Amino acid sequence: MAKKTKRFRRSGTLMMLALLLMGSAVVRLGLEAGPAIAREVASLKEAGQEEATHNGQPQRDAMPTSAELQTMLAAFQQREEVLAAREAEIEDRMKALEIADQAIDMKLAALEQAEENLRATLALADGATEADVSRLTTVYEQMKPKEASALFEEMDPAFAAGFLARMQPEAAAGIMAGLSPEAAYTISVVLAGRNGSVPKE
Repeated sequence: MAKKTKRFRRSGTLMMLALLLMGSAVVRLGLEAGPAIAREVASLKEAGQEEATHNGQPQRDAMPTSAELQTMLAAFQQREEVLAAREAEIEDRMKALEIADQAIDMKLAALEQAEENLRATLALADGATEADVSRLTTVYEQMKPKEASALFEEMDPAFAAGFLARMQPEAAAGIMAGLSPEAAYTISVVLAGRNGSVPKE
């Protein structure tokens, strides 16, 4: 009877110790599991927010405000106005250059025409002068030597030498024979000088 009582007490004590140990384990498990569960829930929430952002739902803090949008729009409009003004300025300059080129072309054409007219006028003048000199030389050749000599006596020696150089030798000799020795000598020096200036080679 005493042995049974003693066994019953031992088994009850062991049962109490087992219950106390189990209760302590449950308490410790609850204390350690609470923060872990909270951390897990927080990480799940953050993951859900990131997933929502990646799925095309932008965060409210990243979106520009209406004032910022208006500022950006005003900056774009100002930039567009500046570019339009520069483009208009370039077009005006191009038009001015085209007008200047046309004016230059017209002036060049006018100068070329004037030059051509001047050449034609000079050619006519040269032809007329040559015709007049030839005609006058013929007149002097057909004059009597005595009368022609009187005219050549009064002429400038270089002018008289020019006519005598163009005349036929017989007519020139007749005029030279009627000149005074001084005039004949001077005209002869001019004629010799003109021939002496001609290159030999």
